[in-house]
Amino acid sequence: MADRKSSLAGVLERYLGQQVVLDTADYILFLGTLTKITDSGFWLENADLHDCRDGHATKEMYIYDAKTSGIRPNRSRIFVLRSTVIAVSALAEVVTEDLGESGK
Repeated sequence: MADRKSSLAGVLERYLGQQVVLDTADYILFLGTLTKITDSGFWLENADLHDCRDGHATKEMYIYDAKTSGIRPNRSRIFVLRSTVIAVSALAEVVTEDLGESGK
């Protein structure tokens, strides 16, 4: 199990210092600058913890807005448990073509 964790951290190290999206299985999104990866989770700075049930935008539209308008931080720093994250992506790698109009 330790080898699996360390190899996963190695894969994710390319995202250090970048703005990322941490997606969860439910309505919660975490966006921010990835500053540290531990066995237990991820440290984000200038982070936005967003519950998509609180607005009218889908997860995809909220991420689109963050990419086109910038992340709106509501936490200076946040620790996200690894067990809650189902996907990690760089915000710069989010595809936005055709999503602006068709995703609304």
